[in-house]
Formats: sequence, structure tokens, C-alpha cells
Amino acid sequence: MRGTTVLPRTPCLKPKAGELPLHRLEVRAPDALPFTVGTFDTIGPMSRAAFPHRHTFYEIVHVTGGTGDHVIDFTRWELGPPQLAVITPGQVHHWDARDLSGFVVLFTDDFLLEHPADRETLRRLSQQPWRLDERAAEETARLVAELDEEFRCGGQGTDSVLRALMHVLIVRAGRLPGLADPRPPARAQAVGTEFARLLGRPDLGLWSVGALAERIGVTPGYLTDAVKTATGRTAAQLMREARTREAKRFLLGTDLTVRQVASRVGFADPAYFCRFFRRETGLSPGDYRRTGDAAPEIHHD
Repeated sequence: MRGTTVLPRTPCLKPKAGELPLHRLEVRAPDALPFTVGTFDTIGPMSRAAFPHRHTFYEIVHVTGGTGDHVIDFTRWELGPPQLAVITPGQVHHWDARDLSGFVVLFTDDFLLEHPADRETLRRLSQQPWRLDERAAEETARLVAELDEEFRCGGQGTDSVLRALMHVLIVRAGRLPGLADPRPPARAQAVGTEFARLLGRPDLGLWSVGALAERIGVTPGYLTDAVKTATGRTAAQLMREARTREAKRFLLGTDLTVRQVASRVGFADPAYFCRFFRRETGLSPGDYRRTGDAAPEIHHD
């Protein structure tokens, strides 16, 4: 995907006024596979970034040690190694942790072309970090170690091996207890997955079901039915949640005015945005900005 990868030591794009930093994936060469893997130490300081930021790529984190919190979309999740977390493109996260250790796997959407259904599994995994039981921890550690060795030492056919190992890792992670798998019809699943992916790309400015349906290439009615079949929830409900989530990101992570935040999430009328936000959260945008960062919700998975 154009613009999602850069060569090593390429300076990070300077964020626009009021925007959160957006990190791109460093690759070895312009035509290199959009993938990298390593420990927190070998990936570098940005793998432990303590400030809110976004990625143009996916990140799978296998945490094997450390204390503190992983903050995802301004919700705090207490570390409980061994633990698995997925960050999807567009999500905001940072670490408030000490002695963090483990492996980090980074890849762009292009890496999933051979197994598009993996996108939906990753989306479901991104809803929270997942503590691993002994068997899952051993299996995850083995697969990640194989990915790391293949990436560093592989020869002919390395790209295929890496894609195969990644697919196995994602499928196995999708079997974690508590991760629902509704298995909808394939076409509805594909449309639902693309709908969720586009909702995670707020830079596209698609804040209506009609606009998203046009982008996907289906009618609004079909999109509504497919999303309901694929997720068990309505497209309008997911849209409201996405707009609210994005507004929270701007309110807590930037100094944009309420009027500017309203515009960024598709509201021409700031007053209507304020009513919408209060209905969805129980707080006005100003109250949320004052209190949300001071006392973020803490989850223990």
C-alpha cells in the first residue's frame, strides 16, 4: 500500500497541527516484503513508544515480561505476561510499562493478500490484549521464533515461508478462548471485513454508510445486510462507535478545538456533534477532554 512503508532511517512524517504521530513501517529496500519481526530491543525504541501514536501497519506483540499498562485507544490494559496484543492500522496506542520484553511482528495490509480472511481475525484480536495459557504461550513463542529466524536467516522462498507462518500464527490466535467466530457467509464476511477496515481508516473521511458502500462497490442496502450478518451488529451502530472513538482520540491526543474535532469526524454542525457525543458517552466533548485523560478506564483481561 503506497505510503505505508519507508526505508530505514527515513524521518518520521511531521504530524499536521493537532494530529497524532503516524508511523510507517521501515523495510530494507523499496521492493522488500512489507514485513519485519524482532524483539523490543532489536526493533528499537519506537517499539516501546510512551506517547500516543498511530501506524500505517499492523503490529502483533507477544509480551513475555514487564509490568505496567498497554494503553490502546486511551483504555488502559494491565500487562499480564505472557500476553498477545494486536494493533491495527489507525488505532492509537502507547506503553506505560517497565522492563518490557518479548517479540514484535510488523506488517502492512499488503502482506495479507493471500489470506484476506486474516484481516477479520486481526480486527477481532485488536479489541483487547489476550493473556495466554501455558499451551498457547508455548505455541505462540515457537511460531514467533520461527518467523524471526526465517526473517534473519532465510533463503530461497523466504517470502512464502513468512506468509505461511504468519497465517498459522493468526489462525491459531483466532482460536483463543473468548474470541467469537460467527463464521458468516463468505461474501458477507468479505464485505463486513472491508467495512471494518475502512472504518479504521479515518483519514479517508468516509463517515456515512452510503459513502462506504460506494467505496466498497455495493449498495447501501446490501452493505447494511452484510455487516449485520458478518458482525451481528448494524452498520449504523458501528459507524457511531467509530466516530465516537475517533473523536475521543482527537480530544485526548490533540489540541484541536471542539469545532475542528467535529469537522474531522464528519459533523458540519459543532452543536450537533456535541449532542451526538454526549448521547454516546454521557459527557460533553469538553468534559471528556478534562476528565478522560486524568482517569482512564483500567481493564484487567
